[in-house]
Amino acid sequence: MTKLRYIVGVDGSECSLRAVQRAVNLAESTNADITVLYVLDAVDAYPLTIEGYIPPAVNKDEQYKSIQSNILNPILDQFNDFSGDMNTEISEGDPVEEIQKRIKEVHANMVFVGRKGRSRIIDILLGSVANKLAHYVGVPIVLVP
Repeated sequence: MTKLRYIVGVDGSECSLRAVQRAVNLAESTNADITVLYVLDAVDAYPLTIEGYIPPAVNKDEQYKSIQSNILNPILDQFNDFSGDMNTEISEGDPVEEIQKRIKEVHANMVFVGRKGRSRIIDILLGSVANKLAHYVGVPIVLVP
């Protein structure tokens, strides 16, 4: 039997930190490993150009360093007593597609994500990463409020 692997999608929010906590709690009892994944949304990575306004150039190296030092490293520090293997990754693209891709690559057994709790109207009109994942990932998903 292969070892269980959980993926936790994080974005730096309090909800995503609670999702990591839930994953760690379950992983301790199931002897699972955890991949903490931050997906840099393509919109954030490549700002739109508006006529008459050119956004400042995006320094990807700086963006990645900032995510690692401000979001991912604190998670590793907070859960440094976790008995399993916990690694962090940064990906770029559509969050739902990137998480789905990673699930297939590592044969993840479960996904944990925070649900920010936007209004129901906004979720109906725009959808949310958590809602889309719940419908499309194909593995159990834990939505953490």
